[in-house]
Amino acid sequence: MTTKIPDIIFYNGNITTLNKSNPTAQAVAIKDGRFISVGKNEDVLRLADNSTRKVDLKGRSVLPGLFDNHTHIIRGGLNYNLELRWDGVKSLADAMGMLKAQVDITPAPQWVRVIGGFTEHQFVEKRLPTIEELNKIAPHTPVFILHLYDRALLNGAALRAVGYTKDTPNPPGGEIVRDSKGNPTGLLLAKPNAMILYASLAKGPKLPIDYQINSTRHFMRELNRLGITGVVDAGGGFQNYPEDYEVIQKLSDEDQLTVRIAYNLFTQKPKEEKEDFLRWTSSVKYKQGTDYFRHNGAGEMLVFSAADFEDFRQPRPNMPPEMEDDLEEVVRILVQNKWPWRMHATYDETISRALDVFEKINEETPLEGINWFFDHAETISQKSIDRIAKLGGGIALQHRMAYQGEYFVDRYGPDAAAATPPVKKILESGVKTSAGTDATRVASYNPWVSLSWLVTGKTVGGTRLYPESNLLDRETALRMWTENVSWFTNEEGKRGRIEIGQFADFIVPSKDYFSVDEDEISFLTSHLTVVGGKIVFGDDEFSDLDENPLPPAMPDWSPTRKFKGFAAWGDPDGAGKNSLSLIRQHAISGCGCGMSCGIHGHDHTKAWNSNIPTSDLKGFFGTLGCSCWMV
Repeated sequence: MTTKIPDIIFYNGNITTLNKSNPTAQAVAIKDGRFISVGKNEDVLRLADNSTRKVDLKGRSVLPGLFDNHTHIIRGGLNYNLELRWDGVKSLADAMGMLKAQVDITPAPQWVRVIGGFTEHQFVEKRLPTIEELNKIAPHTPVFILHLYDRALLNGAALRAVGYTKDTPNPPGGEIVRDSKGNPTGLLLAKPNAMILYASLAKGPKLPIDYQINSTRHFMRELNRLGITGVVDAGGGFQNYPEDYEVIQKLSDEDQLTVRIAYNLFTQKPKEEKEDFLRWTSSVKYKQGTDYFRHNGAGEMLVFSAADFEDFRQPRPNMPPEMEDDLEEVVRILVQNKWPWRMHATYDETISRALDVFEKINEETPLEGINWFFDHAETISQKSIDRIAKLGGGIALQHRMAYQGEYFVDRYGPDAAAATPPVKKILESGVKTSAGTDATRVASYNPWVSLSWLVTGKTVGGTRLYPESNLLDRETALRMWTENVSWFTNEEGKRGRIEIGQFADFIVPSKDYFSVDEDEISFLTSHLTVVGGKIVFGDDEFSDLDENPLPPAMPDWSPTRKFKGFAAWGDPDGAGKNSLSLIRQHAISGCGCGMSCGIHGHDHTKAWNSNIPTSDLKGFFGTLGCSCWMV
């Protein structure tokens, strides 16, 4: 029993600790940001003195804080307040209503941007908007819609803003789709290289640094609202170090981080990867930083010649013959400096070739003690899994198939999709494995979508991909999002469980994760999020405990002000009405009429049952612009 006086005690909870020797508890005591006692109410409460704060958990379920193994929080934070998020929105009609509302308040020369995190399959209409629809809504305001990393839709104003004309050549690995006269239509395709999408988006206006600070704080709060207490940032294209880390470093220096961040460094220029890593390994020390913000190694891009982009609408790309030589040069630098690395790899063909390089280097300089791993690994084979296990590496999985599963099935068939990725086999092979999102572009940042995917095997469009043999039970899925991630940041024993000595990071989910219907998992949020013993988010019966008030989102026309984040939760009676509960989702998904009303979307029953002062439904609703009468 500790003799320390706790700073704060949380009691009267139903706590799942994930500590096998003490799996459940009622109360926790925290000192200096770590758990010092975990146990029964009476045992923990007796540690308090008059200076100890006490918080009643009101009998609610408690889980360890969620820890995303792969996201892009640093880049995402800089732009969060600029982006209209369609993540979780279940109807294209609602999404287009959001777009129109945002166009109406966005001043020139700013753009309206929808930057990934959604798929057409999540919409009941099962389609993307047309460029004609975008031009009708926004004839003068640039609109840029990024769909995963396969395409972007630009209206006429956006085409003019980026400067694409009939004389603009197609970049390598990308296509500017043209009409019969050679003029760009507004559709950009990754075929399969996403650089055309990166580069086009980079032409848009940026926020000034004080707005970027505000934007990053709002993004962290959105993650806290969903129960995320830690992430591993995987770098990203056009995310230069150290320039684009200035904002997150400032927030760290001023103790304003509410999410723990471990960051990897991502090379930025093809054919200059070796120079990047020579420079960084001489100026950055592995693990430098604090428990809230610190360096985590290299990647996810190590060399551009090994980048097998995951656009399942396109055939699998073949990596060039120079891949092995390029990769060997960089990995030797990392091994010499004891830097861990993560490597983006979608296909087993890429993984196998990379393993040839790693095994060659291991024969000369053992990789033991370096926590290196592959990211994604959707089509990894058992042979490659075994090779990774032998070398002591890991596999970081993300829920990209929840957003692209239908495309994979279309190209490769349902049998191949059933083990893409082979989650259960990877775990059974003993390879270090964890879960994350790869947000904010190729998938949403919502961790509950990932947990739902692991448990149900369903895409966000409702397609069941996996047989029972490739599904996880809820506890195993939760461990993938908590204690398992700690190996990937070399913090085993420091985080991931509610256990004495570990970081005091935990959440109170909006409903009991272990007992809700499995189709409700993706609708969960957090009602209380605690990081390092500090309450960083409070909602519902814990809203008065919130210690993290934020100024309004800036600029004042930011989409974040109205819609907030996932499923437009800031507009529950408007854009979010069909997306924030399972009942409403079932109502619009069950419509199946193919006819979306401009006022009511697919909620035709609400319109038909309205108390209207006329018996002429056709004339009345038609006059108001409602088309429910046509269904």
